[in-house]
Parts: sequence; C-alpha cells; structure tokens
Amino acid sequence: MVCGHGSRNQNAAREFSKVAEGLRARSTDMPVEYGYLEFCNPVIANGLDSLRKRGVTRVLAVPGMLFAAGHAKNDIPSVLNTYQAQNPGMVIHYGRELGIDVKMIRAAGARIAEAIAEADATDGPVDRHETLLMVVGRGASDPDANSNVAKVMRMLWEGMGFGWAETSYSGVTFPLVEPGLEHATKLGYKRIVVFPYFLFTGVLVKRIYAQTDAVAARHRDIAFVKAGYLNDHPLVLDTFEDRVQEIIDGQALMNCQMCKYREQVLGFEAEVGLAQESHHHHVEGIGGGLENCPCGGDCDASCRDEEFCRKHGLPFTPVHSHAEPNALDGEGGHGHGHHHHGDGHHHDHAHDHHHHPYPQADHPLGPRSMEKKGER
Repeated sequence: MVCGHGSRNQNAAREFSKVAEGLRARSTDMPVEYGYLEFCNPVIANGLDSLRKRGVTRVLAVPGMLFAAGHAKNDIPSVLNTYQAQNPGMVIHYGRELGIDVKMIRAAGARIAEAIAEADATDGPVDRHETLLMVVGRGASDPDANSNVAKVMRMLWEGMGFGWAETSYSGVTFPLVEPGLEHATKLGYKRIVVFPYFLFTGVLVKRIYAQTDAVAARHRDIAFVKAGYLNDHPLVLDTFEDRVQEIIDGQALMNCQMCKYREQVLGFEAEVGLAQESHHHHVEGIGGGLENCPCGGDCDASCRDEEFCRKHGLPFTPVHSHAEPNALDGEGGHGHGHHHHGDGHHHDHAHDHHHHPYPQADHPLGPRSMEKKGER
C-alpha cells in the first residue's frame, strides 16, 4: 500500500499513480494499491478496502514521502491505525520514508545532469566551478525533515563538484525560493541550477519554477537552469522496493530519535507528547482543482486567489494555514481552498483541529516574504 499526500494538480496525481503502477509491475507476487491523504481519490482507506476485498490480511504500507515530517510521522500512521482498529482481521505494517538514500541521491544527480547537458547544448557549456546549485525542498514545520534537504544538497554539491550550493524551501520554513535565489545571485556565479527535490509536479513545483523565472528576469547576466524533479526515475522505484523489503525483514525503523513529537528538539519543546491525529479529514477525498478552472488540471493554486476566482466566475472560499490557527494562508503551512466538488456547497475554514504554531513562522525570509502588498 503506497500512501501519498495528494494534490489539487491532476498531473501530480497521474504521476503518483504511475509510481504505483511501476511497483505493481515489479511486484508480481503481491497486489499493490495506493491512496492519498487529501484532494485526490482514491483515499488511503479506499486502497485498503480494495486489498481487503481481495482477501489481504497483512498490509505493507509505505509512505510516498521523501522525508519524514508531519505527514509521514503523524497523519498517515493515524489513518492506518484507525483503519486497522475498524478492521480487526487486517494487520498493517508501516514502513519508513524514502529518506537519505544513495539511490535517491543518484536519481537526483541524474535529473540535474540532464538539465545541465541540455543547457550546455543550447547555450554553451559553463564550468561546474562557475555554477551554483540551489536544491529546493518542500519545507516543513519539522526541523528534522528540513535538515535532510540540506544534507541532500551537500551530497550533490560534493559529488558533482559545483562551485557553491544552497538550500531553500517552497513553503512553511525559511528561506523560501525567491529570497533564497536573490541571496544566491549575490555570490558571483555565472549559472544557477534550480533543482526541486520533489517526487512529483504540482502547485509547489510550479511555484518554484515561477519564482525562478521572476528572479531570472531581474538578473539577466546570470543563466538560470530549471532541472526536472525526481518523478518515476527507476532508482526511485528501486528505493520504494527497498522500503517494502525492510518491512518484510523487520528492519523498517522510522527516525523517531529526532522527531519533534517525542524528543526535546531545540525550539519545539512544547510539542512533545501532543496527541497525534491526522488533520486531513476535512479535505479527504474531495478531489483536485475545480473542474472548470482555466488551469486545465495543471493547478498552480490561482484558484485560491479571490480576484482570479471573480475574473473567471469560480467559487471562492477562504483558506487557512496549518501554521497558525484561523489565519489566512500565507504559505505558513499548506493552506487549502475548500472547494468540495459534487456536494453543492462550500465548507468554511473553521475546523475542529488545531495546528501547533511553527516557532519560526515570522522569519523575514520565510512565509512573510510571500505576502502580497496590503495583506499585512
């Protein structure tokens, strides 16, 4: 059972399903299903239902996540535990995230090398020592996950011999992509390669590329190269297979030593021992972007902008932040527009769940740097 996050972007959902299909083709001795926490169907429980109807009593569940932050540590286990409690005949064994892995590093290196080769062929070669690598992670309110992106960056930097490398994030934490790239332009490199360390496309990857274009337009003396994300690279599928085998071998150990829910991680002491439950119940299975949105399924979150919705005659509802309760989305978390398809109404953003505030939410290079004029 491959457990994904889900996206409003239909292309992201298709790419995730391709990974599941790729694993299904490799796993001829056992059935493979997949499901999402939010915005996409099937939800995780639906995938488990499919396995149960086929007579499956033992499930090997792996998170379709690069790193273990709140989704892998909290939300997916909560969904799996609830399902197991409601279906006593089924035992679910939970594996670990893809994590820092030599195969994942090699897949990342391949994507970066592909982009550099294409840029060299189009615009002429630039020496690696004159090139800066910007690795962009998702960004989380979990410093363990954020620090893993920095480790990936360092391994790519040393392994590929770039002149310099930096790390930035697409949301929640700091530095975000645009201020991170602005800082990078001051370091004197001829070329900047922007690599989203993401499994799939989606709102955030599109935002990373858009912010790269915005910075590039202000610094035309620097060549910006947008590398592709990981997607279904064969080495990524190999790593998924390894995670399944770890469960079978009894070696599927989640990284709990640095988990903010269990240890006194610097700056997150107030969250130790918090009750853990999935906060995705309000968007579980509601589908992706609006069917009649001009994005045509390749969502970039424009439907969360009130002016855009008014211009195109789309419904608009307020969105909330997972970083600060009852706050409008300023990328302080992944705020979600609650466009519930098919039920003929909209849900407001007052939910019965609470998200602990991220202690660095007001960092000047974090979510605040994305706020539009007039929002403060």
